[in-house]
Amino acid sequence: MIYFAGMDTQQSPWQILATAVQYDNKWIRLTEHQVINPGGGRGIYGVVHFKNKAIGVVAMDAELNIYLVGQYRFPLEAFSWEIPEGGGPLGEDPLLSAQRELLEETGLVAARWEPIVQMHLSNSVSDESGIVYLARELEQRTAEPEETEQLFVRKLPFAQAYQMVKNHEITDSLSVAAIQKIQLMMLEGEL
Repeated sequence: MIYFAGMDTQQSPWQILATAVQYDNKWIRLTEHQVINPGGGRGIYGVVHFKNKAIGVVAMDAELNIYLVGQYRFPLEAFSWEIPEGGGPLGEDPLLSAQRELLEETGLVAARWEPIVQMHLSNSVSDESGIVYLARELEQRTAEPEETEQLFVRKLPFAQAYQMVKNHEITDSLSVAAIQKIQLMMLEGEL
């Protein structure tokens, strides 16, 4: 790697020769670019464009319990424990999406909301971005899962969820980042 002082970090070192959409549905678009890479070689670069923002919620009660949602994840062919999460339309306030996802998946509503994590989820192949909120002052209502979801909701002490991250029992990127952030906030006295 070569670093030059005063280097323009906003200008792309990639040259795009041609672009073709290979796949498109209501959630994602896959585009293949014919490129000249930063080293001068020709190649292809595939980019997955996400049509929604990834939304996550750490729902935490007064006793420092949080809620996880478990479900079978089709792409992984495996069951996954995660914070409540889903997709929010790009033009919608992500807080509204977070409130909707929390209610749909857990039946919870919250009086206090705080954004705690913003991230790009796989920036080498996609433009997907995500945001996670901490939801406090919870009230239980009725869950309203989507027809594509078979969900299991679990309430557990935050320390146990953190241990699940450490033990690789929680591997979802938004969940890992959010739980690590909550741990840091606790260590720094912010919670």
